[in-house]
Amino acid sequence: MRIISADSGAALLNDGFEAVSIVAAAAVLVEPPYRMAKISVADPIFAKVEESHGLIVHELELCQELLKMVKADVVHLDMSFGGMLMEELSPIQLSNMKLSSKARGHVLKILPKLRKLATDIKRAYDVEVSAIGKDSIPVRIAELTTGAYAVIYVAEKAVKEKKKMRVGLPSKCYARVTNGSVTVHSLMAAEHDIAGFAKDEEGVLEKVTLAESLNPCVRGFRVLELTPKKV
Repeated sequence: MRIISADSGAALLNDGFEAVSIVAAAAVLVEPPYRMAKISVADPIFAKVEESHGLIVHELELCQELLKMVKADVVHLDMSFGGMLMEELSPIQLSNMKLSSKARGHVLKILPKLRKLATDIKRAYDVEVSAIGKDSIPVRIAELTTGAYAVIYVAEKAVKEKKKMRVGLPSKCYARVTNGSVTVHSLMAAEHDIAGFAKDEEGVLEKVTLAESLNPCVRGFRVLELTPKKV
């Protein structure tokens, strides 16, 4: 089965190691043996953390963009609704789910856009959009891939603004920078061979020094500090 999924994540951190903005969004095509993306597309978004609930729409748009390039059997959306088909999700069904009123309100605001995108994808590509969420391995691969792209995007920002920056990686993973690319490896149990990958096309990583540490304020997360090299 060929699966397309997407995620947005990795955070730009302030000096107190608090998330200021969500750095990147990425969509991936994953196929057997489901360890890394076969192909990916990504965007730097630097969206405010308080507006992150709306990013799922952009994630599905990236999935749609990827479907224009490659064939897939299903889309896995990062919404944990038991694998329900997005085009069939209704406000009544949401009211019966165990969600906080705040979370339900956020979903209701974007539900029309999500249903329209899911319907368009079904009509154009005969591919269903499944709200499977964190149970999906492709969603996890998309999360790690987002982290890999985020390292590059923050490096670009650090060089452009000529100042040190910190990027908080997705949960339970670590990054390795080698040969002009970033690979983010999962540290979760039974995921030792799962990773996300991004190519540094512009060679920006050569212009920064990197130092990795644990986030002292949030358990389970690692931080990369990127400092522009002096010319």
